[in-house]
Amino acid sequence: MTPLSRRSLVRFLAASPIVARLGPAVAQAGAATGRILVGYPAGGTLDTTARQLAEAWRKQGRPYIVDNRAGAAGRVANSQLKRERPDGSALLCTHASALTIYPHVYSRLMYDPATDLVPVSPLVAATCAFAVSSAAPASVRTLQDYVAWIRRAPEQGTYASPAAGSMAHFLGYQLSEAAGLKLQHVGYRGSAPAMQDLIGGQIPAYFGFVADFLPYMQQGRIRILGVAGERRSAFMKDVPTFIEQGFAGIRGGETYGIFAPPATPEAIVRGLYESMVEASKDAALRASFAQVGLEPMTLPPQEYAGSIRKERDAWGPVVRASGFRSEE
Repeated sequence: MTPLSRRSLVRFLAASPIVARLGPAVAQAGAATGRILVGYPAGGTLDTTARQLAEAWRKQGRPYIVDNRAGAAGRVANSQLKRERPDGSALLCTHASALTIYPHVYSRLMYDPATDLVPVSPLVAATCAFAVSSAAPASVRTLQDYVAWIRRAPEQGTYASPAAGSMAHFLGYQLSEAAGLKLQHVGYRGSAPAMQDLIGGQIPAYFGFVADFLPYMQQGRIRILGVAGERRSAFMKDVPTFIEQGFAGIRGGETYGIFAPPATPEAIVRGLYESMVEASKDAALRASFAQVGLEPMTLPPQEYAGSIRKERDAWGPVVRASGFRSEE
């Protein structure tokens, strides 16, 4: 087979139905492989999500690679996006917390969440959950059991999260306030070390994501007391929500989404969204997400943008009340 010349490749990509919907700018940029920026090292859940999308897009004839720009809790990659060309050749995969919680947490955010990251669509949804370790008595099976235990043994009122300033951190703060407890937070550097200490009984409780718990659910060394979603998790159908257990105000769901640079034309954003909807139907993509406790999810750009604005407004008072602020 004769290799395609650069001119032939551009003509081929421009004729592709997917690229055609994104407009001539992307068709021209199609001569080179596009990039999906990820603000964390290779191997993590966010990185894997982006790579799975890139693979699904490859099957559509749209080549993208993942460009890891780790640093500052993802803010390095997030701020890089505003310097990229608004033609769909460079995108960002990040969690919605970067636009909803980070603005209230970080003194040096390095980007404007309202203008520098243009929402295209979420790709997956991740649910937060709360678990206790062997440090908790065997009788602690529900959130009400946990509250009663901490009232009897306030010295055990410590909970961990994957990171200070994360959604999990503030869900724990909300539980503390709602139950009238004085829970102390311990922020780890990632879920892996936190889960090891939870399994080993070094920490009594942990707020994290469903994906953190899946490998250990059958071992009997942790007990998951509740999930913070609007509904039960598809991966933990026997675990009731916080709402079901009388804590209606404690809700926390994360999305990992795709964002475009500022000033990206609406036609390109819409075309990217449509290609994400098509990718979300890929059986291999859906199976890979299920393995790590993620549920496929897409929303039109305007709807995703509105959801992010609503969440940003909702988390502001919570973060301020907690008194937490990062100077990093």
